[in-house]
Amino acid sequence: MFENLTIKNLYDLNETIAKDLFDGLTYPWEALPKISEFIVKLGNTLPADEYDKVGDNVWIAKDAKVFSSAYINGPAIIGKGAEVRHCAFIRGNAIVGEGAVVGNSTELKNVVLFNKVQVPHYNYVGDSILGFKSHMGAGSITSNVKSDKTLVDITVGEERIHTGLKKFGAMLGDNVEVGCNSVLNPGTVIGRCSNVYPTSMVRGFIPEKSIYKKQGEVVLKRPVE
Repeated sequence: MFENLTIKNLYDLNETIAKDLFDGLTYPWEALPKISEFIVKLGNTLPADEYDKVGDNVWIAKDAKVFSSAYINGPAIIGKGAEVRHCAFIRGNAIVGEGAVVGNSTELKNVVLFNKVQVPHYNYVGDSILGFKSHMGAGSITSNVKSDKTLVDITVGEERIHTGLKKFGAMLGDNVEVGCNSVLNPGTVIGRCSNVYPTSMVRGFIPEKSIYKKQGEVVLKRPVE
């Protein structure tokens, strides 16, 4: 049952500069405690003709567009062709993939954004991994700490998987669409090519190619004829 939560079933690792971060791991959240150290190691190998090192352990691709009002704290890597817009706040331990968009007033912390991810408007993404071309609508956020501060479990049907993590936001598979003003509760995992309705409150596992309408109402997408 937990096979659907594995790295190989959620992500195309060819669509991230952080591919090696996942070596030897089974589930994507196992990478969360390793992001900071990985960025520093990878950053120091990036070619100087493609990336500028600015500040303390911050590498920005020369063709990335970073607005002057954005704040980037290291360790961080901003990939080729990425755009970090007005008043974005990158708190550290963040990899922003090639062609990704970090929008106005969006906050990132301990995250990996695969290539072409979009978090373009008033998003908070913490302790999370967002797959290729995944998109979070305006105002949608990850909640990364439980209110009672206990460790995060993931619910899959009647089963639970223990992560051993206190901070865990969401794992979004490739091509996931999250509607505006939705909250992804701690331990949310959404399979590839699924959609979440606007203003949703999501927790647990959502299978791939599904539409999440509300808690308890998740339907499979109809095949395209």
